[in-house]
Amino acid sequence: MNEFWKRASIETALAALSAVIFFLFSAAIFAVFVQAYAPSGVVITVVNQVLKCIGVFVFSLVFIKRERALFKGMAAGVLALLLGTLVFGLIGGFRFSAFFLVELLLSALFGALGALCGGKLRKD
Repeated sequence: MNEFWKRASIETALAALSAVIFFLFSAAIFAVFVQAYAPSGVVITVVNQVLKCIGVFVFSLVFIKRERALFKGMAAGVLALLLGTLVFGLIGGFRFSAFFLVELLLSALFGALGALCGGKLRKD
């Protein structure tokens, strides 16, 4: 049982850290477009949320294995959101709103979906 927790934490951490790196990279690229085209605040919020969902889904799909994939995917999604919020907060200042709870639920949902899809596609 101890081996399971070690493996589960490594899978979850890899998925979350990779998603955060994806957030940072994609947000930097998107910032170039924001400077060039000056979209509205709603567009920026939606694009950032879509990028977070894509990152959590893809990296949960890639790194999380079958056993208890649903819970590991949810944990990876929540951890990625918390780490991403911490990093972006250190860069630009912390701003929380009620939308954070929606982000939390979406991250957990997309992490779980990615992990479940990865478990079904993987031939372990």
